[in-house]
Amino acid sequence: MIENDVPADERAAQLKERVYLTFTALAVVLALRSHAESAGDAAVVLLITVLGTLLAVLVADVVSHIAVHAALPDRGQLGRMVRISVGALGAVTLPFVFLGLAALGVWQVEAALRASTIALVVSLAAIGYLAARRVRLPAWQRLIVLFAELALGAVVVGLELLAHG
Repeated sequence: MIENDVPADERAAQLKERVYLTFTALAVVLALRSHAESAGDAAVVLLITVLGTLLAVLVADVVSHIAVHAALPDRGQLGRMVRISVGALGAVTLPFVFLGLAALGVWQVEAALRASTIALVVSLAAIGYLAARRVRLPAWQRLIVLFAELALGAVVVGLELLAHG
């Protein structure tokens, strides 16, 4: 997860990247529920999407660094960017585990994708909690942050079900 001894700006970047990746994975998993023919196909589509998202965010970080600092990131800065991107993979581990179970015949593909949807929404709640727990805001405002993220997750689920239902 996200370490306590990591500087605040790096923790923020870790949380941000996990949110991006989780929302992207959620949209893909929901779309796969109406299109996946096999667990293997679903896992490949999800893997390509996850890696593409991570690469896109990494490129955006490098381009942003160049725009702000008029220089390429040094080795340490680039390493930090890559570490943050790779660290975001933890947020989408369970869907791959569930699809692996489906590939082994333990679950049906639909059950694996349903469980993945639930796991990703719960992951969004956990990310929201991690983001709000250290903030010096009244508890009611921290709850608003958490519920806003969950509501957006529910909107993504609703839109995908509407589009593919």
